Amino acid sequence: MSELSLSPAVATVLFVIACLAGYQYRRTWKAEGPRWQLWLFGAVAAVALLTLGFLPLGS
Repeated sequence: MSELSLSPAVATVLFVIACLAGYQYRRTWKAEGPRWQLWLFGAVAAVALLTLGFLPLGS
């Protein structure tokens, strides 16, 4: 197994974090909330999804 791979548990946690951050992004956007919150939630969701997309899933 490569050193740079995700375990299924870590991948699941990252997926849940991405979903929650995306949900908060959408809530903040619809409520026309502070821009810094949009950047924060968007960046967290983006980093989590990019990590899931580009790191292989190990066993």
